[in-house]
Amino acid sequence: MRAFTRRAMVSHRSSGRLAEVPTRRQVMAGGAAAIAVSAAEGARAMSSGGIESLLSSHDALGLAGLVRQREVSPTELLEAAIARTEALNPRFNFIAQRHYDHAHKALAAGLPRGPFTGVPWLLKDLNTHIAGEVTEGGSRFYKGFRAPVTSELVNRIERAGFVVFGKTTTPELGLTGTTENKLTGDTRNPWNPARIAGGSSGGAAAAVAAGVLPAAHATDGGGSIRIPASCCGLFGLKPSRGRVPMGPLRTEGWGGLSTHHAVSWTVRDSAAILDATHGTEPGSRYGAPAPAEGFLAQVGKQPGKLRIALMLDAPSGSPVDPDCRAAVQSAAALCESLGHQVEIAQPKWDVGVIGLAAFQVMAAAIAADLIDRGKATGMAPGPEVLEPITLAFMGFGQSVTGMDYARANNTLQSLAVTIGQFMKRFDVILAPTLANPPLPLGRINLTPDCDFQQWGQRVAAFSPFAQMANLTGQPSMSVPLGQSPTGLPIGVMFTGRYGEEALLYRLAGQLEQAAPWFNRRPSL
Repeated sequence: MRAFTRRAMVSHRSSGRLAEVPTRRQVMAGGAAAIAVSAAEGARAMSSGGIESLLSSHDALGLAGLVRQREVSPTELLEAAIARTEALNPRFNFIAQRHYDHAHKALAAGLPRGPFTGVPWLLKDLNTHIAGEVTEGGSRFYKGFRAPVTSELVNRIERAGFVVFGKTTTPELGLTGTTENKLTGDTRNPWNPARIAGGSSGGAAAAVAAGVLPAAHATDGGGSIRIPASCCGLFGLKPSRGRVPMGPLRTEGWGGLSTHHAVSWTVRDSAAILDATHGTEPGSRYGAPAPAEGFLAQVGKQPGKLRIALMLDAPSGSPVDPDCRAAVQSAAALCESLGHQVEIAQPKWDVGVIGLAAFQVMAAAIAADLIDRGKATGMAPGPEVLEPITLAFMGFGQSVTGMDYARANNTLQSLAVTIGQFMKRFDVILAPTLANPPLPLGRINLTPDCDFQQWGQRVAAFSPFAQMANLTGQPSMSVPLGQSPTGLPIGVMFTGRYGEEALLYRLAGQLEQAAPWFNRRPSL
């Protein structure tokens, strides 16, 4: 084990890829003003750019504050978000479903009083339902599917006062780290439209990065909140397993690997959204412990002196791009300047064994869903309605036996024990979110120019760090602290112990104040 010190940064600083580390005085003084805009500043924003400008000059809590102060109405915010959606979607392709009538009916019925009353909201078009409305999961096989029930998460979102007006794009069934599919087309990154927005919550991240709204719903089964957050320069936290409801149709996704939350510009929005949505639902098998004061209350608290394990190398040994490595080293230096103890260390596991176990769990779940869909509709799950990689997942999943699945579950539990033992010495693990800046479109989509094995190697090489937290159930966040020399966002990832989102939010709030990112936006 080696301690990480600033001396280790000298050879990298000359590359120009590292931000200067602020002094402690600068840290204490900086950052907070960039998060929220006062009512007077809001009035100036409206006079200079109209109500649409409020959607990018305020976070979601800030917009809700303007609604409470009667500076703007929920109807005005909704119409501004719809107008911005229609103006920008042709360029970036982030909308899968338009639920404008649903939103107008909610306004006409009267919105509940909550922390986000009147703020526009987009759901991800994947296993998140409004009764009677279409959810297609980015798949031609699910085209026109109308949900029989409303998801418990949607009920909680709407009780918090959010106004749901649509659903965002996803790759077919959320199966890859880019949002490209045969049903809705390619979602493009607002920072560079030739690059991916990430996946599988790429539509959500693209919409937020483009300034359509300040936060949006996202899900994460293998990095799908953190990957697009990194690609689009946003904050994205994957909660602990069991933290956020997934029912009522089922209470787990992919055997517990998947969870729901959001991507956002600010840490406080993420925390307040989790306050509004977390907790068990009828039928929950388990629930993560929550802080008595709530998550938003954590954002302004000091995290204390943390023991941080700096994980520089991919578990598989695949290469990490120098810009991503430099970004995480810069983040480590920033953490040291804030008084934390950083040590180069990383847990060890058999990547091949763990990867097979995860693949068996995911593929078996995918195969079951597709076969059941075929039986319910009379459609055959073939190449006319499913993409090649999806079909390969289904084929493999059909070969997984009950004993295979049980052994895979045991293997993933053993990984959780291994990481849990490692984290007795550390409070968080710091790693690159991704091994590369956002890739060009067409590299890791589900209809690739390569076979299944090569595709899997490409995906694993792009995102070798993120899935660990899904396999163990731990909370993990991508923080937008880095940027490539060409101006592409680069996130860095902090992973905490199971149930310790509170600690991550305290650290994230400290980092946001020390190195603000709210005003670092793509040029549209």
